[in-house]
Order: sequence, then structure tokens, then C-alpha cells
Amino acid sequence: MKKIILAIFLTATIGLPSCMKYGPGDMEDFYVSLDPEVVTGKGLFITNEGNFMYGNASLSYYDPERKTVQNEIFYRANGIKLGDVAQSMVIHNGIGWVVVNNSGVIFAIDINTFKMIGKITGFTSPRYMHFLSEDKAYVTQLWDERICVVNPQTFEITGYIHTEMVAGSESTEQMVQYGKYVFTNCWSYNDRILVIDTVIDEVVDEIKVGIQPTSMVLDCNNKIWTVTDGGYSGSPYGEEVPSLYCIDAETRKIEKQFTFKNGDFPSEVELNGTRDTLYFINYDIWRLPVTADRFPVRPFIKYKETMFYGLTVNPVNSEVYVADAIDYVQPGVILRYSAEGELLDEFKVGITPGAFCWR
Repeated sequence: MKKIILAIFLTATIGLPSCMKYGPGDMEDFYVSLDPEVVTGKGLFITNEGNFMYGNASLSYYDPERKTVQNEIFYRANGIKLGDVAQSMVIHNGIGWVVVNNSGVIFAIDINTFKMIGKITGFTSPRYMHFLSEDKAYVTQLWDERICVVNPQTFEITGYIHTEMVAGSESTEQMVQYGKYVFTNCWSYNDRILVIDTVIDEVVDEIKVGIQPTSMVLDCNNKIWTVTDGGYSGSPYGEEVPSLYCIDAETRKIEKQFTFKNGDFPSEVELNGTRDTLYFINYDIWRLPVTADRFPVRPFIKYKETMFYGLTVNPVNSEVYVADAIDYVQPGVILRYSAEGELLDEFKVGITPGAFCWR
């Protein structure tokens, strides 16, 4: 759902500078002004996209044990705003990397204090970050056929992987790794998963799936799962029924395809901690074992006539967290469910919560 809305806004405003204003503002010491245990344990970061071109993205932190949430933690810890459209976050060796799409920046923060320790700039429109080593990571982009190679130690872009996509379809999104190969889905007006050799930093193969693969995971059996949204009515790339695909990472062959109905809009494929159970959004929240040959009859969590927008699963206890964007204007809500689907908690975060990162 978020990608259709994002595409509409970006198509209308491509090339315009963001109206982002960074600050300054007052700073807080989270070890002094707050309970020091608020940033300990298996906590959850939530990236809130905000509104496109408004510069009101934010970062939230939730403590599942105490059921406490801290909002605007980046701004409060650093005295500057996060930027325009917080897309994703990943943690590597105690450092959190927050990808801010329309501001073209990735911030590195201390995950205990939320203080900024560096940033990488120079992107067109960064989406996701994948670490290969201490001094090498990939960053995918929207509206740019290049995947950036970055050095997290020096906070610099050190090179590019050219995907050679045609104008209008330049988009690489999420990444999974199998051996020396990184797989990334091409979403915008495309139907490919690219295969990158990480030794030579080049695209060496591609896998054709349905129209517009939106997200991707790698399960415990080294099977890649991706879901396609099928495009939209009037799309120059065409429209088709969405599908869920299972692909063997070794052979790169499609092994399963579950077809949805017209009008469905599946997204946000996720796995539990043991990577043997798949979750995704299609209005409702759905769950199925990765060994399943048939689609489930009933949803895991029923649609609540609102806007299920983001999804994550606690890797330790399989509790499910659903981001409700409500109306994209007011602060969103996170719904926390048990592994059995019982509502355990709900709390407000920032505007348009879209992605999660477990600490």
C-alpha cells in the first residue's frame, strides 16, 4: 500500500528538493532524563515515514517488557530532525543505520543512547542497507539504476553496481544473501529479482517473477519468498493478479506460486525467528508454514477497517507487531499480538509507521 502512494507522490514531484529542515533543537540524555532501562533488553525500533516532502519522519523505541514507548528519539537525542521519509533501519555491531529515503541520507546511531555517530550522504533515494563485512555494505535505491557500495567505517560511498534498468523502472529494494550472492527485488515497473556476485560487485543473473515484487525474505530451507502487487489499473507496465512466490536460492528456480484474487494487495513478507513460518499483509494478517503447499483458509489476524501498513515478528517469541497508519496524517498505532493472535498491547508512535528493527 505504501508503495502505490509513494509512487504517486514521487512521480508528481521528482527532481524537486525536499523541504527538510534539520533543526537545531534541545537535546536530551536518555540515561539521565529517562529510566536507564528504557534502552536495554530486546527492544524494538520503529521508523515512522512521516509525510512526503514535509520532513517529519521520526524514530520510536518500544520496550516490550515494560510496555513503554519513547517517540521522536532521534530528534530528542540529537537536537536535529531525522528528515524526509524514514524508510528502513538495520543494526550491525551495536550501531543502528537509519535510511532516510527522500533526504538521501543514512544516519548511524548508538542504539543505547540514540546519539548520532556519523552519516552517509550522496544517495539519490536510498531504500535498504545490507552488510557484507565491517567495511562494506550495499544500499539499494529508488529512481536510480545504481546500487551503492558503501564503507560504513569511513561513512563514504565507494562504488556502484550498475543494474542497467531502463528509465522509469530504476528500483532495487530489499536484499537477502545466500553464499556469496545477494538477491534484490526490483519493484517499480519491473518483474525481476537480481542476483549480485558480492566478490566482483556485479549483477550476474536475474529471476523473472510477477509484476512488482514488493518484499523478500530467505527462509530456513534457503528458499526465497517474495510477494508481487501486480501493478495497478492503467499502469504502463501492465496489471495482473498478485502472487506469492517461493524460489530456491541455489537453483534460482520458482518452486511454488500462490495466486491471489483481483483487488488483493499483498505486502510486507516477514519470517519468525526460526524462519520456518511466513507472515504477510493482505488487508488481514496471514500466516503459513514455509513447507505449506496450500494457502490458509482463515487469516491469522482480521482486518480492522483501517490501514495495516507495516509488519514484524519478534524473533524470540513470535509475537506479531502490526503498524496501523490510520489516515497518514495523525500519529500511527502499533498493535502487538501474541504468537496465538491475542492483542497484548497498542501504543502510538509517529506519522505513518512503516518499518521495524529489533535490537
